[in-house]
Amino acid sequence: MSNLKSLAKDTAIYGMSSILGKFLNYLLVPLYTASFSAQSGGYGVVTNIYAVVALLQVLLIYGMETGFFRFANKKEENENTVYSSILISVGSTSLLFVFLSLVFLDPISSWFGYGDHPEFLGMMAIVVAMDAFQSIPFAYLRHKKRPIKFAAIKLFSIIFGISLNLFFLLLCPWLHTHYPETISWFYDPSYGVGYVFVANLITTLFQTVFFIPELRGFPYKYDRELMKRIFRYSSPLIILGVAGVLNQTVDKILFPFLYPDENEARVQLGIYGATSKVAMVMVMFTQAFRYAYEPFVFSKNKDGDQRAMYARVMKFFIIFALLAFLAVMFYLDILRYIIASDYWEGLDVVPVVMTAELFMGIYFNLSFWYKLIDETRWGAYFSLIGCVIIIALNVLFVPIYGYWACAWAGFVGYAVITVLSYLLGQKKYPINYDLKGIGLYVLLAAALYGISLLVVPSNIILRLLFRTLLLFIFIAYTIKKDLPLNQIPVLNRFIKKP
Repeated sequence: MSNLKSLAKDTAIYGMSSILGKFLNYLLVPLYTASFSAQSGGYGVVTNIYAVVALLQVLLIYGMETGFFRFANKKEENENTVYSSILISVGSTSLLFVFLSLVFLDPISSWFGYGDHPEFLGMMAIVVAMDAFQSIPFAYLRHKKRPIKFAAIKLFSIIFGISLNLFFLLLCPWLHTHYPETISWFYDPSYGVGYVFVANLITTLFQTVFFIPELRGFPYKYDRELMKRIFRYSSPLIILGVAGVLNQTVDKILFPFLYPDENEARVQLGIYGATSKVAMVMVMFTQAFRYAYEPFVFSKNKDGDQRAMYARVMKFFIIFALLAFLAVMFYLDILRYIIASDYWEGLDVVPVVMTAELFMGIYFNLSFWYKLIDETRWGAYFSLIGCVIIIALNVLFVPIYGYWACAWAGFVGYAVITVLSYLLGQKKYPINYDLKGIGLYVLLAAALYGISLLVVPSNIILRLLFRTLLLFIFIAYTIKKDLPLNQIPVLNRFIKKP
């Protein structure tokens, strides 16, 4: 019991640090869209480069994080040797990456369309290399069960990074207007979006200081034979990781190459990237669920067959995901103010992006069948299938439909692998999901959303009140069918029958 309590506590800390971190970073969207107009393409540059960074980070870690957990916990291996060998390996490849990136910076920058500002990619090459290296000390903290320091570093770095963004994008322009002599020695108002990458670079360099205790106090030793075994174990994870991150970022990476007009491509990508952030509510909900549910499943699996519980959890996940979808769509008239008004033309893609994220959450739920029977290769197969579909649809339709093709490609890709995972899972690890009950919730949510599109009062107050009523209908149905108030902790104390 004490082990489970410790697991729950650590999971909550890791989960809250990740979710809170995502939420704080989410707050940068209003700042970026206010600082860079849609037509400037500035936010399109941010969206494109950070998508490339996400892919490079997976490649530069090359499964060593998971490899460390696996081999550091083997009785026959020396923990410090595993840690130091992986540190040396990842550190060396990260340094090599930075060296090659800087040597070939001009041609690489020109190929990506940033020939005028090659330093954008130069700064992010350093950032992604350092992030890859720092992932190993982060893994070491988790291995040593030090979630407080893990979460503190994560949150401090995020807050520090946000502060630097506010400094460069808000305070410096104000000072330049009113007291230019105070900052003229380092600040150039025409540099614009470049300060986003400067802030990231400073934050990443500063974060390294916190890992000094984890980088000293033991002999560094590189065990070649050990690293061969670790790499054999971790190499399949590279495919899974690359396919997974490509599913989420490939549209943003390919967009500038596929759209006919280079300048307009950055404009459209900025609009798509900004409006997609409105759908982050679904992403944060899925992330919170994942952090809580994954360790829960594996701990419960030791107690015997828990398929009835998995089926019930799937139903409740879909119920609350649909509730999140309706809440965002019904209050979009308010949520749109998260981004600047010149980005609003892209808000129509929000329901498509949110539904794609819903499929992703369902797919995550379904993924436990192959994890519980130790056939994780199916995860790689599904990810690759989804990746091929998303890339193909982007290549075919982005030149014609712009960012709409990106949104629908994600929708179709995740929908296909969700269906495939369900069908194969029912053969290999059958779970009796309540398809009828889930179907009724989906139909109700679709009907309520459809009504909100057909009945649109001109007065915004009346419109919001009407949509709130629709939302309460969904909540009331949920309480009546599956979540009686007398079963909810705390509330049941006040409604007990005499």
